[in-house]
Amino acid sequence: MTQAPAVSRFPVPELADMPDDIRARILAVQEKSGFIPNVFLVLAHRPDEFRAFFAYHDALMDKPGNLTKAEREMIVVATSNLNQCQYCVIAHGAILRIRAKDPLIADQVAVNYRKADITDRQKAMLDFAVRVSTEAYKVSESDFATLKSHGFTEEDVWDIAAITAFFGLSNRLANVTSMRPNAEFYSMGRG
Repeated sequence: MTQAPAVSRFPVPELADMPDDIRARILAVQEKSGFIPNVFLVLAHRPDEFRAFFAYHDALMDKPGNLTKAEREMIVVATSNLNQCQYCVIAHGAILRIRAKDPLIADQVAVNYRKADITDRQKAMLDFAVRVSTEAYKVSESDFATLKSHGFTEEDVWDIAAITAFFGLSNRLANVTSMRPNAEFYSMGRG
């Protein structure tokens, strides 16, 4: 029998050894999803950063606004693919399938969102997210005009850019830590 690969190249603290607030958050996630996503365990290695990371994550991903929760996940999947972040493509692909109620969408968006079965508005959103991810220094007023023509507001543009930037950080941490996606993610939202 082979041993399961480590979820991180860095030490992962035991649940009992974590600060109370972090342990409580992890247990709440486990109760809701039925398992503990490895990102929580890996980031618990550095409690202050765990708290800051998830506070910003929640501020971006759980807020009301013109971007749906599925669209926010589309941004994560498309840009995480560019950054070759296996963890985020797999984990957020699962969340995207569930939020969009579409078992095909995450694979389509990850591989080539331009050919995915999504709206022109969503393609424009992802075009901008990709630009922010790969060449933010080229963002110009024409990008804002294109997004505006698809019904996005200035606040929406900020959200798209902030989600892209935040997950750029997340992708890099996931890659450096060798964070492994949980097996549960692969089948979620497919049936």
